[in-house]
Amino acid sequence: MRQGGIVTDVRLVQVSVPTGRREAVRRILEDRGIDYVMTDTVANTRFAAVAYFPLPQEAVEQILEDLQAAGVDEEAVTVVLEANTIVSRRFERLKDEYQTETDEDQVARQELISAGEELLPARRNYLVLTIVSAVVATAGLLLDSPAVVVGSMVIAPLVGPALATSVGTVVNNADIRRQGLFLQIIGVTLSIAAATVFALIARLAGFVPPTLDILGIDQIGQRLAPDMLSLAIAVGAGIAGAFSLTAGVSTALVGVMIAVALIPPAAAAGIGLAWALPTLTVSASVLVLVNLLSINMAALVVLWHQGYRPDSWLEQRQIRRGTLARIGVLAVGILLLSGFLGAVTIANNQAAAAETTIQTTASDVLDTHDQATLLAVEIEHTRQPLRSQPDRVILTVGLEQPGAPPPPVAAELSDQLRAELERVPAIEVRFVTVQTAGAHSAASNGNSGS
Repeated sequence: MRQGGIVTDVRLVQVSVPTGRREAVRRILEDRGIDYVMTDTVANTRFAAVAYFPLPQEAVEQILEDLQAAGVDEEAVTVVLEANTIVSRRFERLKDEYQTETDEDQVARQELISAGEELLPARRNYLVLTIVSAVVATAGLLLDSPAVVVGSMVIAPLVGPALATSVGTVVNNADIRRQGLFLQIIGVTLSIAAATVFALIARLAGFVPPTLDILGIDQIGQRLAPDMLSLAIAVGAGIAGAFSLTAGVSTALVGVMIAVALIPPAAAAGIGLAWALPTLTVSASVLVLVNLLSINMAALVVLWHQGYRPDSWLEQRQIRRGTLARIGVLAVGILLLSGFLGAVTIANNQAAAAETTIQTTASDVLDTHDQATLLAVEIEHTRQPLRSQPDRVILTVGLEQPGAPPPPVAAELSDQLRAELERVPAIEVRFVTVQTAGAHSAASNGNSGS
């Protein structure tokens, strides 16, 4: 090799050359301007030689396809290794040529298959880490600790099976696809089961106060009423995972993002089962399922769009139909489950609008009474994800004249809200006597009415 600049993103390819195909392989490598070394084999009648040659990452798939067309079939042993550095002017020209042809920095199909196989974790480690992450997430939710919940996501091993399933689908590798799908189902099921058992133990053993309001915990409440924004997390995780995989970079950080979409809602579903809260269980389970489908569909669409296909034309036709069918099934499932998320989103927006209406109307009502001042408005909701209207309104009103009869605030507010809301909530008014002396002030409880 002639000396030149140092080039990275290199793959060292080793190909066993079948007997009778040595000259064809040599011609392809020479015509493409590829530096190579070819050594004779010993005591092997099937293969005459082994060819070693460096390639830019972008060129691997095309050159391997050319060699297969020349007779280097699947019986030949092909090894693609990542090389740190190569020094060669000829290699630089080759890299420039393929960078001109494509702007995409993605791994070859053969490397993607190898990556998909590596993404499938050892069964025991996968099960143990899944259980641990679910237990830690459950503890974090019960403690209302975002830091603990984030810690559970770091150890969750769900990224591998999610991406491996999509890889196996687009390259028509049934073994990778089946294993990835199986591990995903086992992982989600085991997460919910582990969370249920741990939450039940925590409840019965008294690790949490018996009077604890589970639905009042903020970290759990976020999974009680998931909206359409939750779907964006899962779709983004699937897209990011597929791109990181095809770019040949680490998927570790993407794994945390995928765990965000699956582990906390799975833990919330387990808590719902342990506390016999069907609303929480159903809402969190729907969130887990729609996120799982969204991750798989996003990764599958990205890999298909980037052009990953099986080798043979017949396989490509078959896998095209199969992939499109799977995308269609995933899309229908997501659409159906998204109806729940959409309804929750609408309910949340309506609830926010109702709260604004109540606060504005209450302020207007109190403005008509000179001796009364609105001090606070508290709005209570029944914790149901599809309920949009408040159930109870508590007004705290300050009176400046002790002993004066309280104004009919509750009746006036109820009359005005009747024209603006579908259902008027129960209204309670708490009157507080406000006393002022110089620069000091004091408040004492007064009448209350409803």
